[in-house]
Amino acid sequence: MKFLLVDDDSVHLLILRKIFEKSNHEVIVAQNGKEALQHLEIDPYFHLILTDIIMPVMDGLEFLEHLRESPQTSKIPTIGITAGDVEYFRKKSKYKFESLVPKPLDFYELYDLAQTTAKHHIN
Repeated sequence: MKFLLVDDDSVHLLILRKIFEKSNHEVIVAQNGKEALQHLEIDPYFHLILTDIIMPVMDGLEFLEHLRESPQTSKIPTIGITAGDVEYFRKKSKYKFESLVPKPLDFYELYDLAQTTAKHHIN
């Protein structure tokens, strides 16, 4: 499967990338929503996007808006992660994430959630 990981925390990206690649998944990383959109312009075919909410340049909520409003990316399942108030971001978001997960993270649980969500949307 192919995953897009979006987070301004390079340590989180490194750990997640290693976990996904260990299972032979293709992984593309971006430091913010704007950078992620640039990747999607080149190749919009991902099984799942995992994005942080609080990021510079373009945050995860604005990124999700762009995803859902584009016919090419509107159906890509997206999981949000945040160190902020999960309920606040659920209410604030114009669009819904498949899941919104609080930090600190159990990276392996997040990986399992991502795999399950992606497989569910493939079938």
